[in-house]
Amino acid sequence: MPVQRYVAFDVETPNRYNSRMSAIGISVVEDGRIVREFYSLVDPEQPFDWFNSQLTGINEETVFDAPSFPELWPEIEPLLSSGVLAAHNASFDIGVLRKCLESYEIAWKPYVRGVCTVTMGRSLLPGISHKLNDLCEHYGICLNHHRADSDSHACAEILIRYMESGAEPEKYIRSYRMA
Repeated sequence: MPVQRYVAFDVETPNRYNSRMSAIGISVVEDGRIVREFYSLVDPEQPFDWFNSQLTGINEETVFDAPSFPELWPEIEPLLSSGVLAAHNASFDIGVLRKCLESYEIAWKPYVRGVCTVTMGRSLLPGISHKLNDLCEHYGICLNHHRADSDSHACAEILIRYMESGAEPEKYIRSYRMA
């Protein structure tokens, strides 16, 4: 039976270590449409690199009143646990999530199921660029790139386009180690 619920998410990071997040966007896809969206800045409790701040527009001042990852976890965990995770370059986003959980010693699941829209796209649309901005241009999806809410929404829209074209995301699901 096909999966009915995907949880597309995207994280932004404060520095080159990619072990904390400075923002998270989540877009829940159910029965081929986006049914819920969530966004929050996150205080990474680490310094920002100039490059990351320039790329994302997020810096120490931006996250001054933002919750830390442990403060945010009770709110995002039910969303992330509610379906198969989806991300554009899933190994990166799921990797940052795993490192945040490890860093704060938060127990979750030993493995999560996830699908990567880059991997799907390379199989479904060979010969074109699979960068998020290029796929958004290809499909006419509005994108404010490197903003977690916009990127997670775009990932969800791309996944929906793939499903509408007859793709079966279940064939691309893999397990990612979380602990």
